[in-house]
Amino acid sequence: MSAADFAAANFSRATGAGLDPHEYQRVTGELTDLDQWGQAFMRAAGEHSARAEQAATALSAGEHHRVAARWFHFATLGPNREQAAAAAQADAAMGRALELLEPDARRIEGPGFAGWLRGAADAAATVIVVPGLDSGKEEFHDMSAALLRRGLAVFAMDGPGQGVLAATSVVRADYHHVIGQVIDALGAESVGLVGLSLGGYYVAESAAHDTRVAAAATVSGPFRLEWDALPPPVQELLVQRAGGQEAARRFARQVDLSALAPRIACPLLVVDGGQDVIPGVTNGEPLARLAPRGEYLLIPHGDHLLGNARADWLAATADRLHGELT
Repeated sequence: MSAADFAAANFSRATGAGLDPHEYQRVTGELTDLDQWGQAFMRAAGEHSARAEQAATALSAGEHHRVAARWFHFATLGPNREQAAAAAQADAAMGRALELLEPDARRIEGPGFAGWLRGAADAAATVIVVPGLDSGKEEFHDMSAALLRRGLAVFAMDGPGQGVLAATSVVRADYHHVIGQVIDALGAESVGLVGLSLGGYYVAESAAHDTRVAAAATVSGPFRLEWDALPPPVQELLVQRAGGQEAARRFARQVDLSALAPRIACPLLVVDGGQDVIPGVTNGEPLARLAPRGEYLLIPHGDHLLGNARADWLAATADRLHGELT
């Protein structure tokens, strides 16, 4: 795939994650080869970090650090010899941003997860935001912000094979063990879950196993994966995040909610984009149909992660989780 094609394919995801579209087009427009992706994005991130150091106020510095975190994270989505360094810098930049902008935010870590808890200490409920295969806690700011505005606390996390943990761990299909650790660490009696892309599978799998999940939503989450039909770039990414081809094939076989969906007792909103058509991936309609309290929201013009259609689902999803949890 050419650099231009890869940039175009990731445009709505980038803007949905808060990257300025003009800066994104400027940075990617200078790429003559896709192998330049990582360095170009890390350079852009470094420029925002430099602005933070030169900022006249703590507010401006925090805002620049937050933007830098997003660019460092997106540096991990394409070819990059410094994947681990980019993920670590995204994590560090987000930490600096929260220290300045939200000093009450708490870093919480466990054996298989790391993340930030944001929101009021007396928030009515907490929602855990679960990323996907190559995403991380620095990406889904719009979702977190929408939940925070509604008075909910938010724990944005990286789990095995994700974000800052990608260099030292591999993906696991029994993600409910990780979510269980997170709920224990939060000290919560119940939580809401929202999962994006592969995180949608993680959320549904966890909701089927853990009764402390009081409400859940999935966005562009797979119901089932078929390894042989997956596009080569997705297979390669799975191999990388699973630690080998056989492990990746085994992981893909386990991503199947057929037996688990009927066990999801909590209210479940399944959001899909009608333009999200990836070979080898079964979208979420069967999950919504088989879950006892499932509801399906299909946005016909939405792409993967529906970054091109946020007005059609983001506020409604946040309202839905707030209403069910409070």
